[in-house]
Amino acid sequence: MKYAHLADLHLGSWRDQKMRDLSTEAFLQAMDSCLQHQVDFILFAGDLFNTSLPSLDTLKIVTKKLKELKDQNIPVYVIAGSHDFSPSGKTMIDVLENAGLLQNVCRGTVNPAGQLQLNFTTDAKTGAKITGVLGRKGQLDRAYYENLSLDHLEQEPGYKIFMFHTTITELKPPHLEEVEAQPASFLPKKFNYYAGGHIHHPTKVELPGYGTLTYPGALFPNNFAEIEKYSYGGYYLVTAHQTNQELAWIPLQVRQHYPLTLNCTDKSPEMISLEILEQLDQYDLNNSLITIRLMGTITGGKISDIPFTNIFERLYHRGAYFVMKNTAQLYAEEFEEISSAYVSPEQVEEVIIKEHLQQIKLFDRETELLRTKELLGALNTTKREGETVTDFQQRVINDMDKILNHNEADK
Repeated sequence: MKYAHLADLHLGSWRDQKMRDLSTEAFLQAMDSCLQHQVDFILFAGDLFNTSLPSLDTLKIVTKKLKELKDQNIPVYVIAGSHDFSPSGKTMIDVLENAGLLQNVCRGTVNPAGQLQLNFTTDAKTGAKITGVLGRKGQLDRAYYENLSLDHLEQEPGYKIFMFHTTITELKPPHLEEVEAQPASFLPKKFNYYAGGHIHHPTKVELPGYGTLTYPGALFPNNFAEIEKYSYGGYYLVTAHQTNQELAWIPLQVRQHYPLTLNCTDKSPEMISLEILEQLDQYDLNNSLITIRLMGTITGGKISDIPFTNIFERLYHRGAYFVMKNTAQLYAEEFEEISSAYVSPEQVEEVIIKEHLQQIKLFDRETELLRTKELLGALNTTKREGETVTDFQQRVINDMDKILNHNEADK
């Protein structure tokens, strides 16, 4: 048995069209790679799209490729991720499933004890049994795990795969140490493979009582920092034998990446420009990605004096595909430097919420945090294809009403 494990594709995430095209290209290359490796099935562990309602252009490409996989008799098993999920519970995954292009394995019922009892989806070719839990923003999926019925999952015989889209403490990389997480003990034991998503860092661990737990990382980097750190993404290829299984991380480098980090302290704007071009002069920039991070305190001018337009024009003239810069840690002499730790927007959001909790005591602290995140999640939406402004505004109001009505029941 051979299968592929992908996660965090975030198709449509980049604002710039050229970077969105690269993200889509990575998806197409990954599917072609799966076909070449003759996998029996494919797992998408959440965040296939960057929003619950992706653009039609992205959807056309994805559906065409999923149809090709279906024609080759390669099933695709998925769970919704924190970006696929919407407050209404409706996602494009439902549409693709109704079209027969993939199967959502997050299925179950609430048993008489009030626990979530998951069902298995059995792959017809291999007999592998797959189930999992969807992901939600701000660790709102924690309640699913806290109320998960474990006995029948752990006692089920056969080769089993558990899919999840959440942060597990034991799988967190050092640079995400401060990110809120939940322990691996929330997961059912005795599964052969745990296909994770949500953390954009390739990770593999073996824990007593569990099988192999993994994050494949993002299939394609989703922002400047990820391009700078990883350059490219990839996926896990799993080959399972009767007594053991082998894992290989398959890299997908859609473009050559050249990162440049420059300490600009005591350098003038002219010197900075010259040094950037000199350092990049050693590379063949044709069809490449370039990231430029500038830091320190410049002298003899302002940041705006650095001729970025000219720098970019010269790099594009040499054939660069896309050039990005980051000057968040760059200062001019007239300003005092303010240092801050690198955190994600979600972390900043949570810190701010926690600082202002319980100013009006309508709920206990934990419930207030939970409901505030739900309201912010409902507001984190965009206008759909063909949706009028009035309909868009009314949809947001309706989603907010549902959450607020839920809040009234919690009082």
